[in-house]
Amino acid sequence: MTDSMTSYAKRNVLILIIAQAVLGAQMPLLFTFSGLAGQKLASNICFATLPISMIVFGSMTTAPWLSQFMQRFGRTAGFLLGATGGAAGALVCAYAIYISSFGWLLAGSYLTGIYMSAHGFYRFAATDLASDDYRPKAISYVMAAGLLSAVIGPQLGAASFQAMAIPFLGVYAAAFALNCIGFLIFPFLKSSAVPVDKDKPYTGRTRTELLKNPRIATAIICAMVSYALMNLVMTSTPLAVVGCGFTEGDAGNIVTAHVFAMFAPSFFTGHLIARFGVEKIMGTGLFILMCAGLVALAGVQLSNFFIALALLGIGWNFGFIGATAMLATSHTPEERGKAQGMNDFLVFGLVTVASLASGGLMNCSGGSVIQGWNAVNLAMIPFLMLAFGALVWLAMNRRKAA
Repeated sequence: MTDSMTSYAKRNVLILIIAQAVLGAQMPLLFTFSGLAGQKLASNICFATLPISMIVFGSMTTAPWLSQFMQRFGRTAGFLLGATGGAAGALVCAYAIYISSFGWLLAGSYLTGIYMSAHGFYRFAATDLASDDYRPKAISYVMAAGLLSAVIGPQLGAASFQAMAIPFLGVYAAAFALNCIGFLIFPFLKSSAVPVDKDKPYTGRTRTELLKNPRIATAIICAMVSYALMNLVMTSTPLAVVGCGFTEGDAGNIVTAHVFAMFAPSFFTGHLIARFGVEKIMGTGLFILMCAGLVALAGVQLSNFFIALALLGIGWNFGFIGATAMLATSHTPEERGKAQGMNDFLVFGLVTVASLASGGLMNCSGGSVIQGWNAVNLAMIPFLMLAFGALVWLAMNRRKAA
């Protein structure tokens, strides 16, 4: 790789770090308060987390076409489009709060999903111009910037929640302002569009062929499980914390600790992958996710919530960054749009199911908050078995190939 390419790669990583820290703050902000807003506006408490589900559903349905859009027009255009969607979603959600409409809250949440989809491609954009050695580190550095978003998001929410006469209105005003910052920073990103020659046939693999590759399939499965389980538990956490007699401030602090744990390991996750191998780091992440579920099932003291959500964040970090690094080295540049778009479609598809199930399990699967919380954490078991099974299958295929 030439010195100019290396310098472009590092500049892109710096810009993406800023985007992750600032624009990314709206994700913990909205994931903390959207369920509480939904609980206030929904006619049935079982649908309290539906706004969060709509954000994830919007991300799932956006990912395939947004990835292809970036393949053709570059990351800058795609990220600006994502910021536009996030800003529009925040305005619609603010309007929904103003008129007390659950339907408009869902519509605005779907538009916010356009931003969430673009946000998911920050980690892939960090690898576009990076060398093989720098690639996992670039992913980690960008993800590590989530530490700042972990502080900015919930604290901004706590400050803006009652900032206006109508509760929650200030939260969405803050989300709108964060998206506007994207228009100031993304134009400095080095374009990474792959020229499309319509006269030249596509020579990359089809989506079916990509999924038949054991490394790609395992990367997608582990990314799906890591993200879905994190979302499943995190979505219900504010409801469980408040339902067990603690305050909204306690819920915000727990989410802050959780998001901090999600991104703090990123400073060294890339180095661990380089030293021990991506499969071992992914397996460690899945094991830590299992420990998070066990701690949550052990009790509903404030310490249980803090420890379980911290372990949940660390497990997600190892599993998700590991899966991203594995996928990034398993396809060609020509296949990037298909592989990455398919990955995020499947990842956020399962996350949508998890967020929908989270509210139902939490509010409608037992006679008490504790029973609902236990049901949420027990639901992790089959997904962890699937992910561990995928890693074993990959190891068997490697031995067979050897």
